[in-house]
Amino acid sequence: MRLADGPHVECQIEIAAPPDQVWGLVSDISTSARHSPELQEVTWLDGAEAPVVGACFSGRNRNEGLGEWHTVSRIAEVEEPRAFRWEVVYAEERAGGEPLAIWTYLLEPVAGGGTRLRHGMRIGTARGPMHTFVEKHPERETEIIAGRLALLRDGIEATLAGVKSEAEARAQA
Repeated sequence: MRLADGPHVECQIEIAAPPDQVWGLVSDISTSARHSPELQEVTWLDGAEAPVVGACFSGRNRNEGLGEWHTVSRIAEVEEPRAFRWEVVYAEERAGGEPLAIWTYLLEPVAGGGTRLRHGMRIGTARGPMHTFVEKHPERETEIIAGRLALLRDGIEATLAGVKSEAEARAQA
């Protein structure tokens, strides 16, 4: 895979809880921080307190290979209880800049009152750190992208497992 191909990763899980209960978790930006091995904490910006289109939040991320970094994300879609999407953008362009990455939760009802939850990320159209790294090592582009997507897949799977655990515990309570 190459950057020009729009690299992406998506995982899914079935949860024994209705979409409205799962929605409450996935639309809470702190849920991902509780379960992701990479996203460490999030904070609403500019007085925002809830996920509405255009609201922004900051994130602190960390992993062994990349170290620690901070992001700014802009809520791009809120369609309760079906879709929640945010875009990682450069802080100075948060009002309308092109995304570096696009993160999505998609919820579908399943038989028996449960939810199929898909969670994924796509590399955005903005030129970001991965582009710079690939330019320094063009012969390794496929390997670099595959490695990053594998790390993201692990994080997405951990996040989905955490959401499932929380949602099912709440459904049984």
